[in-house]
Amino acid sequence: MEQQIKSASGRLGVLVVGVGGAVSSTFITGTLAARKGLTTPIGSTTQLATIRLKDGEKRMKDVIPLTDLNDIVFGGWDIFPDDVYAAAMHAEVLKQKDLDKVKDELQAIKPMPAAFDHQWVKRLNGTHVKHAATRWELTEQIRQDIRRFKETHNCARIVVVWAASTEIYLPLCEEHHSLAALEQAMKEDKKDKISPSMCYAYAAIAEGVPFIMGAPNLCVDTPAMWEFAAKQRVPIAGKDFKSGQTMMKTVLAPMIKARMLGLDGWFSTNILGNRDGEVLDDPDNFKTKEVSKLSVIDNILEPDKFPELYGNIYHKVRINYYPPRKDNKEAWDNIDIVGWMGYPMELKVNFLCRDSILAAPLVLDLVLFSDLAARAGMYGIQTWLSFYCKSPMHDLEHEPEHDLFIQYANLKNTLRKMIGDDTRECLD
Repeated sequence: MEQQIKSASGRLGVLVVGVGGAVSSTFITGTLAARKGLTTPIGSTTQLATIRLKDGEKRMKDVIPLTDLNDIVFGGWDIFPDDVYAAAMHAEVLKQKDLDKVKDELQAIKPMPAAFDHQWVKRLNGTHVKHAATRWELTEQIRQDIRRFKETHNCARIVVVWAASTEIYLPLCEEHHSLAALEQAMKEDKKDKISPSMCYAYAAIAEGVPFIMGAPNLCVDTPAMWEFAAKQRVPIAGKDFKSGQTMMKTVLAPMIKARMLGLDGWFSTNILGNRDGEVLDDPDNFKTKEVSKLSVIDNILEPDKFPELYGNIYHKVRINYYPPRKDNKEAWDNIDIVGWMGYPMELKVNFLCRDSILAAPLVLDLVLFSDLAARAGMYGIQTWLSFYCKSPMHDLEHEPEHDLFIQYANLKNTLRKMIGDDTRECLD
């Protein structure tokens, strides 16, 4: 990072892919309400958490040079033309009385046509979409959108965040191993290897804009994108917002390991309605989410190091589409623990959560911290933002860190380094 963090002066444009979705509309509404003093930004580390420094404990936002909420301008893309107020009403996450408090501002946010390919999200039929001959031309249209928004809204800086649906599962291919191969595949219009989310990521990086991947898609977590981010000196972060069931795993699994308890199995299932649940009802899309969710346990428990405790875990994850619940997800975990002398015990968790309510403050924090990283001269994979991610991005030489408490310590120590304070070994 650079010695001097550039000022947060000027407007920050936040462009959201899937701006009319449940998470996006909830995030935008809450941010607008918070800056008017109509609500407390509960769940936001940047707005409410404290940090211990040499001269005492301070509110994070008072000592870290973050962009003020009043300086944020919202925009984005969506496959449906509804303004954010209409979209939020359709999502039914927030009550109308809360939406009406910022109704005029929400109605003013109208989505740009989205880059969309039905083959990547078969359960959705977008009507407000871009048309292009190749993936390369599609990406160029997104780049033009970013430039136009920045100029029209007089923004000093931009951050792009993907909060759209999970795309079908895609393994790493040779087209993703170098920037040259990626660009060639885009120009040759290899639609089966270059997803719409990759077009957004490439466009953002090309424009020198931080990019945040909020879904488990294979997108910016490829050698090609790492190469491009390093070349353009752009921060990238992701992937998949850590909101509900997986958040619980990153808390409970460290407890099991710290006590050196054994684990025979972990069964996770949940019911979810809304557009996210509908998309994940397709096996190809669920595969992408499943891989993201399954990686947590092995990484934390280290079965290779403790085979007698964790060498034969049965880990199952299920998501069931249940329209009546809409955004109010209910998650069940059955955890089969092994104790002293091999005696079995069980831990059961029933988490009735609101998916978008948990995800919205994560989006705010990731946006503000990604903008901070860019102003601090940081680029490439922002591992210090793993705290917010279900499947933390990492290069091929490193393993991701999933333990929530270690992630939180890394987050705060990175912030301390940014402002020239001493790092701390203990968690605060």
